[in-house]
Amino acid sequence: MSYQFNEQFTAASRQFADAASQINHLALDNFQKIIGLQLTTFAENANATFALANEALDVRDMDGLKALFPKGAQVARENTERFVNASQEVVGHTVKTHETIAQLAKSQVEASTADVRAQAEKVAKSTAKTTRR
Repeated sequence: MSYQFNEQFTAASRQFADAASQINHLALDNFQKIIGLQLTTFAENANATFALANEALDVRDMDGLKALFPKGAQVARENTERFVNASQEVVGHTVKTHETIAQLAKSQVEASTADVRAQAEKVAKSTAKTTRR
């Protein structure tokens, strides 16, 4: 009896460890994608801002300054759009990852439930045979 319990416990532990490993792998992949996306967005925004700053350094009169304001507004708008798009992609990646993790967890619960149900039926049949004797 002890052997059967140990075997079931070992199998359940192995199954849990495999699921945890898969979930960690999915979470790390998602984290990598998110960090890459955010760094790319940050680099693009920084490049656009520094390009505007370089133009601002070349301004020598009020007319040049007046011409710079619309460019500054355009750069700010584009930076905001890039940020919003990146944020939406981050949310999309995260939702997909969580859906995959939820599906994995669901399949693990279903597999565990099936194993427990099979063992319970086996014990019930064994008990029924013993009580008939």
